[in-house]
Amino acid sequence: MSENSTPIALDTASRMRKLSASNRPECPVGEPVCAVIDEVMSLRDQVVTDPLTGLYNVRYFRAALDQELERTERTQVATALMMIDLDHFKQVNDTWGHEAGNEVLKQTARIIRDCTRKLDIQCRYGGEEFVVILPSTERRLGVQVAERIRQNIEDTPVMVNGDVIRLTTSIGLAFHSAESLFDASGLIACADEYLYEAKRGGRNRVCYSQLHTADTAVTGEEKDAFHDLFGGAPDSGDMDEQDFAGEDSDDDWMADDQDWPDDSD
Repeated sequence: MSENSTPIALDTASRMRKLSASNRPECPVGEPVCAVIDEVMSLRDQVVTDPLTGLYNVRYFRAALDQELERTERTQVATALMMIDLDHFKQVNDTWGHEAGNEVLKQTARIIRDCTRKLDIQCRYGGEEFVVILPSTERRLGVQVAERIRQNIEDTPVMVNGDVIRLTTSIGLAFHSAESLFDASGLIACADEYLYEAKRGGRNRVCYSQLHTADTAVTGEEKDAFHDLFGGAPDSGDMDEQDFAGEDSDDDWMADDQDWPDDSD
């Protein structure tokens, strides 16, 4: 990530927390500690937080997504949206009970937090479905994070009263970028469609839009003409894949200042 992009990497959650702190009312009688104001601030946090998982709720998600989409359109830096749904969650409730289901949801929330950055916005969307906004995130980075979450959920069973509950999840990814601009509803619908594609494809997978390169038909005569024009010999066959091989390392697209958790944790 370039130095010029650092200011736009400030996360929406952090900005809103700072705004909340700066809007803290002053005690009318000048007391440094005011129980009433503390209660009001606590209630303000509860309005945007899911009480079970501690993640943000749908109300907060909608406001944060609008801000991130506006930022993308202004800066041309992509935003990714990840829809996460636990596979066969109803069977967990039916087999082990709703308390076990709650433990599953809380553990899933912890994994999502641990696998994402501080600048990402993690929310419970409803039931066993979660959503994460990934600011300043291009395709390959978004796919890597989604796969990380999927793998960690699969590798981390939940223990309930001596029973082992093994979980998998399906994830849909959509991207708001200069090439694919959505409004909030359109981006949600796109991520949701890829989520259901993951379900239809067998579950426990990540689905997202693929990049396609338009095929251009070039005749042998046209190839020879280009070679002659630039002083080359006529082409005797199709171009080799190596003609288009890039030299970029897989590490080049990973920004140095991304705050990713260590896999060893």
